[in-house]
Amino acid sequence: MVTAARLRAYPLSVRHLGPNWYATVMGTAVVATAGAALAPHVPGLRGVLAAVWALSFALLVTLLGARAVHWTRHRDQARSHLLDPAAAPFYGCLAMALLAVGGGALTVGRDWIGLRAAVALDAVLFTAGTVLGLAAAVVVPYLMAVRHRVEPGQATPVWLLPLVAPMVSAAVGPLLVPHLPPGQARQTLLLGCFALFGLSLLATLVMLPLVFARSLTGGPLPLALTPTLFLVLGPLGQSTTAVGAFADVAPGVVPAPYSEGFTALAVLYGVPVMGFALLWFCLATAHVVRARRHGMRFSMTWWSFTFPVGTCVTGAEALARHTGLVAYAGPAVLLYMVLVAAWGTAVVGTVRGLLRGELLAAPRPAPAAPRPVTARTTSGAVR
Repeated sequence: MVTAARLRAYPLSVRHLGPNWYATVMGTAVVATAGAALAPHVPGLRGVLAAVWALSFALLVTLLGARAVHWTRHRDQARSHLLDPAAAPFYGCLAMALLAVGGGALTVGRDWIGLRAAVALDAVLFTAGTVLGLAAAVVVPYLMAVRHRVEPGQATPVWLLPLVAPMVSAAVGPLLVPHLPPGQARQTLLLGCFALFGLSLLATLVMLPLVFARSLTGGPLPLALTPTLFLVLGPLGQSTTAVGAFADVAPGVVPAPYSEGFTALAVLYGVPVMGFALLWFCLATAHVVRARRHGMRFSMTWWSFTFPVGTCVTGAEALARHTGLVAYAGPAVLLYMVLVAAWGTAVVGTVRGLLRGELLAAPRPAPAAPRPVTARTTSGAVR
């Protein structure tokens, strides 16, 4: 039980509020957007999804304010995050949080705020999120190369975060295409999103082998980092979602041969990629079960169970639309149930950790003996 004296002993402070906290926004927003395709089949679900999106928007505004205070009052700590190879990749989460909330505005948020306000909000958040995502995709790998001095044995799925942000732009950008003037404007946005898709995909294909090799040759990840294995699902599910979105809006935007090509790509790309996603989901789940048996406790890395799984839900939904197969519609529903359960667990753990003052506490001293890979306290791990 949390007493008033205990709360006073652990005052909440933004000094140790890292960029990883934007994962709470991403994980909440994806619950709304991933469930949107299921809403017509479940009475009353769309209203609940709109409320969840509103919660993600409120979280985003709160975190933006708190992080602004963090940069103003604790610049030394903010700089240390950029120079920390375990914390810097989480700057990609800021871009993805903006993009996730913006996409949710057009998907379900418009039921509450109206279509015009939803389009305006999405346009602002999409623009800001895309710019920040591209910046993170360049700056973070640059810092890793010239300042962080990382080694292959230190590779974790967290390294993928800044590279996935442009893929989120590629997936949510097509939602704005029908709201632009016909002709050049629509074509430019669609093909621009396709370019972001390629940028993120190729960068991920370069980084993913390092992560896979590390998991096979370096032994299991530290317990607190084990949930980050689910981050690999992010580029897989999000890229499948993106090609499905391209196929949805391409007719009438680009000439017929290319629009038909987008439709073919949605299936020919999505099917094998989601197959690999299934393989990785099973592998990551096995690692998490093992870590749980070895005493893995709640940490902010548990939010890795939310957004990446949500992208697999939207990816499976896209394949169900373009193939008409129940074989994809059924797994989409099952994955959504997993997503909701994971989100609820992460919310409860986060609220409990905040009330106990553990998630925003100062990092504990590093162990005397160095380890090959250590769990970063900047991730909010609860020891």
